[in-house]
Amino acid sequence: MSNAHSHENYYVPEQSKWPIVATIGLSTTLYGMASWFNDLKAARDSSNGPLIFFIGALILAWMFYGWFGNVIKESRSGLYSAQMDRSFRWGMSWFIFSEVMFFAAFFGALFYIRTFAGPWLGGEGAKGVTGELLWPNFEFTWPLLQNPDGKLFPPPTAVISAWGLPLLNTILLVSSSITVTIAHHALRKNQRKPLKIWLALTVLLGAVFLFFQAEEYIHAYHELGLTLGSGIYGATFFMLTGFHGAHVTIGALILFVMLIRVLRGHFTADQHFGFEAASWYWHFVDVVWIGLFIFVYVL
Repeated sequence: MSNAHSHENYYVPEQSKWPIVATIGLSTTLYGMASWFNDLKAARDSSNGPLIFFIGALILAWMFYGWFGNVIKESRSGLYSAQMDRSFRWGMSWFIFSEVMFFAAFFGALFYIRTFAGPWLGGEGAKGVTGELLWPNFEFTWPLLQNPDGKLFPPPTAVISAWGLPLLNTILLVSSSITVTIAHHALRKNQRKPLKIWLALTVLLGAVFLFFQAEEYIHAYHELGLTLGSGIYGATFFMLTGFHGAHVTIGALILFVMLIRVLRGHFTADQHFGFEAASWYWHFVDVVWIGLFIFVYVL
């Protein structure tokens, strides 16, 4: 297909096996994770859940490698028109919007617990009588270090200070947002060496963030008693920070792939939406963390 022809028509790829492979991989992964968690809850000595989960993850990894590899080949072959570029931009915009609503639901749960459900169980407000009947001596405070049923859900002994590792991780992620922006500007100016340096630094900052978050989780579980089973505070803490950590992992992997492509000479100053989409996602991850730092650690 000539360049002139590709700019006049919307490229439609041939039939692909990757959607069905993605379906199989997702189904296997979710089934494995559900089995894994159920076996942990039932305190079973052995479980096939982890094996099934990792098989599904390998299928997904193969799918991503093959499917995105096809997209890269099509892009570098000049098959994508300006209309295709707009489609990619709209697609990435809607994907990030869906991620915004994903985290909005979890922040909303945190807000509801702290503003409504928790005070009601503590006897406050028009619906406070429910809490008085269930746990007459319970007083609601946040962070919740005294659960209504301390035997079933043993509370943590302390919470993680915002001014230790969380502050350090905030500095790391904000810095990474700056470095990826510098890399983006270098790409626009076709300055390959600064592009490689700043993009590599962004990936490194993301990896260091994940290392310190793992350290924080180890400290929380083994020294503070802050776990997923320590009541609503532990559940919301790990729900929000854990899902964010998963997004940081995905974002760092995406940026690493962009780094490999940059080292191979991909992208030009005018055509580099793959890199741009990765930077959008990374900025989104950074903004979510700032909200987490304020509403989970500080307030």
